[in-house]
Amino acid sequence: MTSKPTGNAPKTESAIGVAMSDLLCPVAVLFARVDSIYKQLPSCDVWDIQRNALKYKGKSPVVAHPPCRAWSQLRHQAKPVAGEKELALFAVKVVRENGGVLEHPARSVLWTTVGLPEPGERDKWGGWTMTVPQWWWGHDCDKSTRLYIVGCQPKDIPTVPLKLGEAPCVQTYSHQCRRRPQMKHTKREATPRDFAIWLVSLARQCKGHNGTR
Repeated sequence: MTSKPTGNAPKTESAIGVAMSDLLCPVAVLFARVDSIYKQLPSCDVWDIQRNALKYKGKSPVVAHPPCRAWSQLRHQAKPVAGEKELALFAVKVVRENGGVLEHPARSVLWTTVGLPEPGERDKWGGWTMTVPQWWWGHDCDKSTRLYIVGCQPKDIPTVPLKLGEAPCVQTYSHQCRRRPQMKHTKREATPRDFAIWLVSLARQCKGHNGTR
């Protein structure tokens, strides 16, 4: 029996080499949790509180998760330690230099304070913003999240998994959502494995102004 042609040309050795190179391109993950899922992913240079991301001097594209409580909707209740708020400013700087993505809550005031672009806009670094719910990648809450992306065009980002409906849990109770259970704070903070994989894949598509990728 003769097999049917697939319509795809066979990969050359050089093409396979490029694909493997992209796959193994190192990505720096800044401000990760000590128990971060990123430590289980290949070719991730993970900087948690023990390594101190402020010491990062590399040129790899980055995934940045700077602390958000000083910038969040409930910042008036937060008690950040000295210097914590400034970590997000460092993350913005590195993302702009190296290329990559910064993740923060959808209502973070980092955008208005620093002048990051709103969705549909671009800044002088070519950076742009998209808002996504982490529930699409397996979080039990909706967890609406803003991503500041530099070095990658919107058409080139990895496929976004769309889900319809609503997440099974909520982050905080309101009169509109008491029918769903409230998620524990420790679980709310964790990045879903599939979302981490997606963010790393996105960062690998990004090229920074230092010419690296």
